[in-house]
This record gives sequence, C-alpha cells and structure tokens, in this order.
Amino acid sequence: MCGIIGIIGRDDVAQRLTDGLKRLEYRGYDSAGVATVHDGLIDRRRAEGKLANLVREMAEAPLPGTTGIAHTRWATHGAPTTNNAHPHATQDVALVHNGIIENFKPLREELMARGRTFDSQTDTEVVAHLVSELVEQGASPREAVEQVLPRLHGAFALAILFRSHPDMLIGARLGSPLVVGYGDGETYLGSDALALAPLTQRIAYLEEGDWVIVTKDGAEIFDRDNNPVERPVTISGVTGELISKGNHRHYMLKEIYEQPVVVAQTLRSYLRRMEDQVSLPVPDFDLSAIRRVTIVACGTSYYAGMVAKYWFEQFARVPVDIDVASEFRYRAPVLEDGGLMIVISQSGETADTLAALRHARGEGQKIAAVVNVPTSSMARETDLLLPTHAGPEIGVASTKAFTCQLAVLAAFAANLARAKGRLDAKAEKELVRHLAEAPAALNAALAYDESIEAMAHLIAGARDVLYLGRGPDYPLALEGALKLKEISYIHAEGYAAGEMKHGPIALIDDQVPVIVLAPSGPLFEKTVSNMQEVQARGGKVVLISDYDGVAAAGEGCIATITMPKVHPLIAPMVYAVPVQLLAYHVAVAKGTDVDQPRNLAKSVTVE
Repeated sequence: MCGIIGIIGRDDVAQRLTDGLKRLEYRGYDSAGVATVHDGLIDRRRAEGKLANLVREMAEAPLPGTTGIAHTRWATHGAPTTNNAHPHATQDVALVHNGIIENFKPLREELMARGRTFDSQTDTEVVAHLVSELVEQGASPREAVEQVLPRLHGAFALAILFRSHPDMLIGARLGSPLVVGYGDGETYLGSDALALAPLTQRIAYLEEGDWVIVTKDGAEIFDRDNNPVERPVTISGVTGELISKGNHRHYMLKEIYEQPVVVAQTLRSYLRRMEDQVSLPVPDFDLSAIRRVTIVACGTSYYAGMVAKYWFEQFARVPVDIDVASEFRYRAPVLEDGGLMIVISQSGETADTLAALRHARGEGQKIAAVVNVPTSSMARETDLLLPTHAGPEIGVASTKAFTCQLAVLAAFAANLARAKGRLDAKAEKELVRHLAEAPAALNAALAYDESIEAMAHLIAGARDVLYLGRGPDYPLALEGALKLKEISYIHAEGYAAGEMKHGPIALIDDQVPVIVLAPSGPLFEKTVSNMQEVQARGGKVVLISDYDGVAAAGEGCIATITMPKVHPLIAPMVYAVPVQLLAYHVAVAKGTDVDQPRNLAKSVTVE
C-alpha cells in the first residue's frame, strides 16, 4: 500500500514531508518522491529504491516551499523506476496517488490524441494531465477537480498541488483511505493517522467519494455529488512513541513481544470477568437467527478465519464457509437468507475483502468486521464492529494483529454459541477462564525466544520447508509457512498432517526440514504418527509441543521447541509465537529486510 502525506505549513515543509515518508515505510514501497511549490514553480525530487536514496537527492538539491506533497510508491502500473515514481507533474499540477485508475488506457489515448506527452508508464500520470489540461484552459483548481473525478474509474486517494495556488491542496478518495489533519495554522493530508502522528492528532476521515480543498485555515469537504459536508474531527491517539522500535532490533520483534499486552487489551473489551461472561457490542440484528456464517479475508487474516471456523462450528454448531477474499465474488457464492459475513482485516481497507463485504451486503447478508482500525472503511460499513486493540502494526509480516484477531473471534464464537442456546453458564465460565489465561501463556511462550534463535541456523540453510498440523493447528502450519516465505524468502508450505501420505511425503528427504505443531491433546497421537512417517523417510523434524508432548515424541527430532501447556481453545494464539519467532530468527540469520520484505506491502488496497 502506497503512502501519502501533504502539508500546507508556515515554514519550509520538505524535511517534514520526508520524515512523514519514514513513518510510512512500513507499508512497503519501491520508490519515493516529494514535490513543493515555490517562486511560482513546481519542483520535485524522486528516487527509486529505499527512502535513503531520496534523502540523498534532497540533500544535494534542497526543496524550498511551504506547501508540498510526498509519496512512497508500491509499483502497480510500470516498473519501480524514477520516472514512474510519484509525484507526477506537469508545469501546472503535481499529484500523488494511491490505488489504480482502471480506465487509464482510454484516458491516456484520448490525451495523447490531443497532443499530451507522457513521461511514465503509470496510470497516475493521466490524472495529472486531465487536471492540468483544464487548468491551462482557464478552469480553477476546484472546477478542474470537479470535472475530472467522475471520469476516474477504480480506486484512488489523491493529493494535488497547483502552481497557481501555492497555499492550497486538493485531496480526494474513492476506495482508498485519506485523512485531513488540523494543526496550528497548518493543515495536512495523509493516507492514515500514523502518517500525521507527530504533526497533529486532530483528524477527520474522508468518507467514500469525498474530496477536500485544504488551506492553512482549514478544509472544505465535499461529497461525491459536490455538496459541502462536515466530517467529525476526532483525536487519533497515535503518537510517535507507539511507532518506535524501543529496544528491539526490528519492528516485527517488538510487535511479537507486545502480544501479551495487546491480547490482554483486546480481551478486556470482550470479557466480563466479574460475571464470567463474554460481552460483545450489541448488534442491530438477532444473533440467534444467524443460520450460516461466511468468513472472508486475505493472507494471515484468512488463517485466523480458518481457526475461527473450528470454533464457530464446535461451540455454536453453525455451519461456516471460508473464502480467500480475492476469489469470493468470482465463484458466484450462494448466500442464504439469515447469513452473516465476517470480514477480517488488520487495516480495514484491504481491497479484495472490502469488495467482498459490499457484494455480500448487496445479497442481504449481515456484516461483522474484525479490524484493527476502527475508523476504516470496513468499520464504517459493518453491522457489527469487532475491533482488535493491537495498536499500530508496522512490520509488514502480521504478528500481533493475528493473535488479537484470534482473541476476538474466540469471544465472538462463544457469544454466538450462547445466543444459539449451545453454551450454558458453566461452559461459558470455563471458556472465559481459558481466554483470560491467554496473555500469561503468550508471555510464557516468549521465554523460549533464545532457544528458538539458537536453532534457527538449522532452517536458514534450507531451500524448502514443510509445516504440519492437525485441527486448529493446521491453519497455524499455513501461517508458519507464510511467515517464513514472507521474510526469509525460503519456499515453505503448510499441510494438514494427515494429508502428507496423499502426495507431499514424496518431497521428504534429509534436505527438507519439517516443522510439526503438535500440542498434547486429542490430536497429538495422530499428528505424531504422521511425524514418524516423515522421520522414517529421513526427514529432519522440528517438534513444537508442550513439555508432555516433547517428552513423548521429541526423540529423533533435530530440535524441539517447548511451549507452556494450555487449553486447546487458546493453543492457536500461543503456538503463533514460536512460528513467528522461528521465521524472524531465520530471516535475521539470512540477512533479509525483516520489516520491509521485498515485493510486499503492509495493506493491499488495490485488487
């Protein structure tokens, strides 16, 4: 997901713009740029690669100007080159853009037929030319933007700078978030509150289709029909302290270590310990009438949904379908009356998931959203908002958001079970007690960090790695493989342990480490049986289990990772810690960029 920041300031803004881009690095990017207006001219600096390259450019050729825009780009149309980096500019207009202009090709052909020339391969540059063309013909910036926005199909957040109006920016959003920040004699645009954290905490979130004229004195906001509207100013609560690494080497490690605290914070919102009950926000529909649940998510959030499927069916006895969001609409899903869709997203802006939500809404489904950003698009379009309280997650590979999602989904499953008459007071009390034990168990799991680091070299040299698990540990195997792929670039696959003999066991030899997740319990013996099939064929096994499991089956493994013994309900949260730490230490051993792995963005806001 690209990042945007714009400032109308009292002093030169270039340094603060680049500082803002540094706060947006966590989103993932492959080029960056800054533009300002000064002395009647638009000037810009751009660079491919890391932000340090742009900083070096600006040190050699500083950019004066009290109004400016800046951008980190994650390439969609066109390679990550300097020419394709934002801001894109003409003599009169410069702009930055998050999203995709789907109809850019016909627009580009139309503009070229009128003699416009293009310097990039991006879809974004057509917007700069469309606006600039109208300004050159005498339109005001407001008139030009009013005419151009309806012509753009797709998803966008825009921040536009005008040579003729050096004390004004115009922003717009459709399918991609944009916020307005209010300061003391200054006003800001940003792709999220985090971008503006050191500048202001007074934030207004633009709604779908909104556009805004920003000056030093404030902002005029208009809806998609160009009617003036008011959007509430809220206090974001995001500070610079929240996004520092503290004493940790990487954001990812910091966020792994934050899990006991943020899971406790999240559970406090959903558990009433005095009454031993689960307490959710009251939906505007009857939970007891829900006949079927559809869970839709992407990536790590999808694996959280896979775990939740076990819980919803076990406790509430409600059938659950689960889909990868990017596939959901394209299989013509059958959505029954009385159905509930649960969307899961850290950012609440994931494009595929948001599109699935809107499709389900059109089919008459009730919507629940598990999100970490309560002001996000999904949060605003839901019937039942179930926020996680993980705080800002900077590392691209999701860690604390995942465990907080699991905490919320477990509480929701218990709540639905009670509403359906499937959970009596005694059983609910037991579930609440076990959920309340999760933060301490997560903290105990972190105590094995050094031993995991010590055995990371056993995996770091591998070309391929397999992860095995059964029941709710199968999604954890998938998540462990994803984490390893994301940050170490080692090919890894997760399998249901019982599926090994149906094909994947052909991959086993002494060069393929196999990570087995097998907490002691009802599925332990079957999982160990599958593990022994691997060992019999020369496979090198790393067993992740509790003390009893390691004692029973650890012999013959190249390494074991001992976890605290916990109730099966919270085991997926606890066993997330070792697979996260293992991926982290392997990536560090390989020397990869842990927090900003290649080709990845923190939040995917284009389909």
